Amino acid sequence: MLRVWSDILMAADVQQVTLLAMLDLSAAFDCVDHTILLQRLQLGTGLTDVVLQWISSFLSERTQQVAYNGEQSTIQLLLFGVPQGNVLGPLLYVLYTAEQPELSSVVAQHQLRLHNVRG
Repeated sequence: MLRVWSDILMAADVQQVTLLAMLDLSAAFDCVDHTILLQRLQLGTGLTDVVLQWISSFLSERTQQVAYNGEQSTIQLLLFGVPQGNVLGPLLYVLYTAEQPELSSVVAQHQLRLHNVRG
């Protein structure tokens, strides 16, 4: 974060415009659209038939419930997201985002500077 602050101050010293955009991917796994993921797996990787059905089954009919202060919410069907805490979840997320341009290439295309700050 110190590096970001230093770059902002240096840019201000030479009267350059500074724009700070922050991207939080902490909930990215929860935003994966199952239909789009299955289409990308089929078209992008060539998965078909039994394998595609297995992955569809892995994603479908998942539910969640929240418990707070001794109370429980109603059970909700999950229409988006890949399961976390297993080997397949991160792999499915990477395959889901594989067709998207990398953030670093978009930044470089516009001649901007990218800082990777992990919290």
